[in-house]
Amino acid sequence: METIFGNLQGLKSSQLKQLQRLYHQRIPGDRITTPEFSQRLAAISTEINLPVCAYVNRRGQVIRVGVGTPRQTQIPPMELPRYGAERLSGIRCIATHLKAEPPNEAALTAMAMQRLDALVVINITGTGFTRRGGGATGYVKEAYLAHLVPQDARTLITAAFAGSSNVQSPSWSISSPLNLDDIAQQDFTDLVESLEAEFRREFIAQEVDADHDRVLIVGVMTDEMSLQTFHDTIAELARLVDTAGGDVLQTLQQKRSRIHPQTVIGEGKVQEVALTAQTLGCNLVVFDRDLSPAQVRNLEAQIGLRVVDRTEVILDIFAQRAQSRAGKLQVELAQLEYMLPRLTGRGQAMSRLGGGIGTRGPGETKLETERRAIQRRISRLQQEVDQLQAHRSRLRQRRQHREVPSVALVGYTNAGKSTLLNALTNAEVYTADQLFATLDPTTRRLVIPRAETGEAQEILITDTVGFIHELPASLMDAFRATLEEVTEADALIHLVDLSHPAWLSHIRAVREILAQMPVTPGPALVAFNKIDQVDGKTLALAQEEFPLAIFISASQRLGLETLRHRLSQLIQYAVDSR
Repeated sequence: METIFGNLQGLKSSQLKQLQRLYHQRIPGDRITTPEFSQRLAAISTEINLPVCAYVNRRGQVIRVGVGTPRQTQIPPMELPRYGAERLSGIRCIATHLKAEPPNEAALTAMAMQRLDALVVINITGTGFTRRGGGATGYVKEAYLAHLVPQDARTLITAAFAGSSNVQSPSWSISSPLNLDDIAQQDFTDLVESLEAEFRREFIAQEVDADHDRVLIVGVMTDEMSLQTFHDTIAELARLVDTAGGDVLQTLQQKRSRIHPQTVIGEGKVQEVALTAQTLGCNLVVFDRDLSPAQVRNLEAQIGLRVVDRTEVILDIFAQRAQSRAGKLQVELAQLEYMLPRLTGRGQAMSRLGGGIGTRGPGETKLETERRAIQRRISRLQQEVDQLQAHRSRLRQRRQHREVPSVALVGYTNAGKSTLLNALTNAEVYTADQLFATLDPTTRRLVIPRAETGEAQEILITDTVGFIHELPASLMDAFRATLEEVTEADALIHLVDLSHPAWLSHIRAVREILAQMPVTPGPALVAFNKIDQVDGKTLALAQEEFPLAIFISASQRLGLETLRHRLSQLIQYAVDSR
């Protein structure tokens, strides 16, 4: 039996049967609708005193009937045929409306959300008469034809990359009031083909590297966040997406007192996200916070695109950056732990297995099989990480036995730790103006003068993975072998990028992570980096807030002698305090 969607309360069985019979109607493929079909739809709508929508494919078959407005009966994105920014969905909607007025914005937005071939809105009179020989007629007062209009992709892209927060919503064309014969005479095939030809010409993928994800960022500002913190978070997420290899086309923001438990943002904003993503040709939506598995499923069902959170972006960067076997192990462990609770909701791909003696009956779902396989893999990886941890522990004991002091470079990601290591030791560690450019710890020997005698002494200096605020717990756990380089070091150099607008919050974030370490790290020397890129006001503020800090430029090799001198004092203090 064909399904009727929407508000069916109070409908009689005879009225439901009339709606079901609409599925047996056929409209010629080159016509948008016929007067007979429109009148029949209007007659049913008049009888039940509710709007009715019929969705028709390009073969003229009615594929969906709904009681309600186009907004209330729209097809969920996951049930729509696959389409791109250069094509329409291949479905048109013929809808009745109880008032004599043009299509409202809600109906037009629903058309854009579904990327319909066309929307026909039939205004009904509320009365009607039966013509001689039978058959309802006279129910239609007027009708409107609406369809999407391609926008100038060049203008949209330029506005998006310029940081404009007001990228216009999809454009549409609405006809003047028409009678049914006028609409029936429209060549539907010619209309669709000409529209799609224009869409292809304006296809946004021509403007964006096809190898990169085209990303829409969504940020939510809650009451406990300051405006500056929110802006810093969004800017950092954009850097993360860029580092991961994506192109940020637009950022949407919403201010809410609290997060919506199902979709994070409100219903209206979800629609805006879907429309903006469709307008710009995005293929990925990134949220500025961690999402629960249920929230991801709800958002993907309503937006119709892949939705990821901040943690998944960071994991993707780590997967790209890991070079050593240890780093790859730790990244895979973090990814699997992140993936495990998100396995549900994969539809038919997770259907039950069966067949064979001893396997009949309920059996076990593919989901359960995959979950057990992942859990086994996690256990194996955990054992290997533990072995790695033991190996590093033995290396540290050997160094301690030789009584070689050690220093760990810590700091927010992209603070310049690898650049400083290269400048101090002539190492050749990879450096780039990117977040998490290096993941694997690198240890090098450094000769500095002793604080008391001035004699040369050898120390070990280790470049560690960069920190970031709200570092995902799975990464903290997976990288514990790396982070132990921090806790086992005799002293720390806390490097701060003074050129970053949020340098103060970066210091707080690093200190919060250090405070969570199972072993209290050694004393730390704060070193402000990139002083060649800051103004005098910022420099004066940092000197006032941190009078014991030193100021350097690793890339320009400024202040390195002062750093060596202060480092020798720090090492002497740390060794004496053991």
